[in-house]
Amino acid sequence: MDDTRPSTPPVALCLGGMDPSAGAGLLRDALALAELGCQPMAVSLAETLQNGLACTRIEAPGLDPVQRVETLAPHLAGRWGLKLSLCALEAQDFRRLCATLRHLAPPVRIWDPILAPSAGVGLHDGGDLRRMAGDLLPMGGWVVSPNRGEAAAFAGLPPEAIHSAAPEVLAAPWLEAGAAAVWLKGGHAAGDQVQDLWLTTEGTRLLESAPRLPGERRGTGCLLSATWLGLRLRGLTDLEAAQGAARRLRDRWNRAFAPGGVGRPMFAPLAAEAR
Repeated sequence: MDDTRPSTPPVALCLGGMDPSAGAGLLRDALALAELGCQPMAVSLAETLQNGLACTRIEAPGLDPVQRVETLAPHLAGRWGLKLSLCALEAQDFRRLCATLRHLAPPVRIWDPILAPSAGVGLHDGGDLRRMAGDLLPMGGWVVSPNRGEAAAFAGLPPEAIHSAAPEVLAAPWLEAGAAAVWLKGGHAAGDQVQDLWLTTEGTRLLESAPRLPGERRGTGCLLSATWLGLRLRGLTDLEAAQGAARRLRDRWNRAFAPGGVGRPMFAPLAAEAR
């Protein structure tokens, strides 16, 4: 007898910050992953006061995120993956989280390291990211997706290195800390073309370059890394997923909107675009 039941969607677990406006953070991740046919699950590692204008406050969550992840463990089987982003946990709680993640061993994993939301208050400096990397990356298998500013801070370089430092210099500290690959995003580099790079211990790969699009959009980093996770769970390779994520972002750039006509534009859900 033919089995016509639909296949089970892959599960994508997102650990990050809660932006109530959904321009970035866990809600943006969930939207992007659901559009790709994944079942999103989410645990907050940071609570924010945030809207389209700015982020004014970031605090650790009230409930223990490690317990929340452990509660989800029965669902984390078969095709599933993990995205880690904004984190306001104390160092000892982050180490507990890393111990749980080592036990769960997500088959696909990406870390989008965030120093601060694009507007408003900051959270981390390069030293904070290095401490997090020391607990997280030795478990192996992590793709890390910093922009040039985050990579420069991680490397202990001055702000002007965002434009001047060679990609290999920016990626080397992540690889030395244990990252399997560094997806160095090119949006913060100078020039009319945006060039992402994929760097491993075996060398550097140039991804597709594209003309720089006008204006700013909220949540570009969240959308890129969440889309990468969704495309990987649909069967694409690491590089195919990175290039596909960048294409999807460019295709949706001009359809962004500002809810209530206030603040920087955010990406519209695909379902809303179709109506």
